[in-house]
Amino acid sequence: MGEQVPLHVVAGTGDADQIVRRCAAAGWAAHRGFALLEPAWDLAERRLVCHGQVGDDHTASQAVLAAARGAGIVAVATGALALSLAADLRRVGPLGLTPGKAEAADGLDLDAEQRALLGRLAAGSTIAAAAEAEFVSLRTANRRIASARQSLGVKTTREAVMIYIKHARD
Repeated sequence: MGEQVPLHVVAGTGDADQIVRRCAAAGWAAHRGFALLEPAWDLAERRLVCHGQVGDDHTASQAVLAAARGAGIVAVATGALALSLAADLRRVGPLGLTPGKAEAADGLDLDAEQRALLGRLAAGSTIAAAAEAEFVSLRTANRRIASARQSLGVKTTREAVMIYIKHARD
């Protein structure tokens, strides 16, 4: 299986810059904007990570097309546009995986999206606030947390968060 392509939708340029720097350190070439004029369709070998502000549907479409061609995406977007873009990018691959970032070795059978939600809950967010911060609907967040509870073998979200905190510290 090939390397995971970085796909991110973030609310601020500071977060985007940090992710782009991590990608560059892992050997990805940064490309400002989402319009790609490369003649070849498959860009996976080029290891491009496109980044920038997404403020309209046209730019969002360019970002999704670039991701479908194999480019990494670090998009700055907010509101309904961010939710829609995140949903479209999830059809290409999982959101939130960053090259150079070590996979968790805590032994928990959780995916990146479950970890992100549990991490926000551990920091004191409500499920609704965690869902909004991760650009997912409340219903999706509740389903992912329920799946995390099942994976961890617990009945309550509080128990799942406590296990997550304990393993994050170890």
